[in-house]
Amino acid sequence: MTFTITVRPSGRSFTTEPEESILTAGIRSGIGLPYGCKDGACGSCKCKKIEGTVVHGPHQAKALSADEEAAGYVLTCCGVPHSDVVLESRQVTDAGAFPIRKMPVRVARLERLSHDVMGITLQLPANDVIQFHAGQYVEFILRDGARRSYSMANAPHTLMRTVPGGTTSAPMMELHIRHMPGGLFTDQVFGTMKERDILRIEGPYGSFFLREDSAKPVILLASGTGFAPIKAVIEHMQFMGITRPATLYWGGRRPEDLYLDAWVKAQVTAMPNLRYVPVVSDALPEDAWSGRTGFVHRAVLQDVPDLSGHQVYACGAPIVVDSARKDYTSLGGLPEDDFFADSFTSEADKHP
Repeated sequence: MTFTITVRPSGRSFTTEPEESILTAGIRSGIGLPYGCKDGACGSCKCKKIEGTVVHGPHQAKALSADEEAAGYVLTCCGVPHSDVVLESRQVTDAGAFPIRKMPVRVARLERLSHDVMGITLQLPANDVIQFHAGQYVEFILRDGARRSYSMANAPHTLMRTVPGGTTSAPMMELHIRHMPGGLFTDQVFGTMKERDILRIEGPYGSFFLREDSAKPVILLASGTGFAPIKAVIEHMQFMGITRPATLYWGGRRPEDLYLDAWVKAQVTAMPNLRYVPVVSDALPEDAWSGRTGFVHRAVLQDVPDLSGHQVYACGAPIVVDSARKDYTSLGGLPEDDFFADSFTSEADKHP
């Protein structure tokens, strides 16, 4: 049977196909529900069920606990409706989502950004440019059908670039990929991948992007390569002339993990509304680090103990995103609806 899903307070509704998850139906219908991993691991899609029956597929307790499920919360990514359902989600976007596209791409450039981070520039088909919000991600479709997700590190307006002579080059997409030894895809990236290789991607996915209907000051929180979508957001803010106060907190174990530190400092010079606070957790004596130390998400509360008037955009390792969500709402007074996140769940995170 098919069922109708209604989302309050927006009043938007869509229909599911038999045994189809709520999120899959929402994406298919162009409804901008919040989500991240799509695999029941991150909890980004969690929302309150007001009416109806939802049966969950496999998921992790940290994404939806038994107590939360008993209290009426659901994960739309693995929740299948068994009746018409009414949900409450204030992060549903007003406009229709960009269409999901599948396309071949060519590896145009491979650049080591640090000892374990590779910058990949992908050349897209000239006549099939993908539309996306700064901060969203694409999925690589591997030969065996497996998928790997990576955020786009450049804003949409930078896809088309002017080269010397005034001509426009083919559209280029930038990604930052950290090496996970033994990883099906990252071993390929750091071992056998070469320029001109052809890959397949699908996207855009994800609900992580700047909400431009707010004037609240912005906290941008990144750990490791969680900086990639944050970089895209910063580029978008500069291009659009968005002057909301914004502070980037970027954390790494060692200073070298802040692999585009010089780029950020250049943006701070060009954007009077942007501040930058780099944080290192495990500096060694030879690093000669004199900046902030400790856990990056805690540095935010040290500087801004009252977050009730802010929006937070957090990207990176699940432990950083989850800790930030918990502490900012419980200790900093941040409204839950003003916390937006993209938790970088690895395959190990999804299937512990």
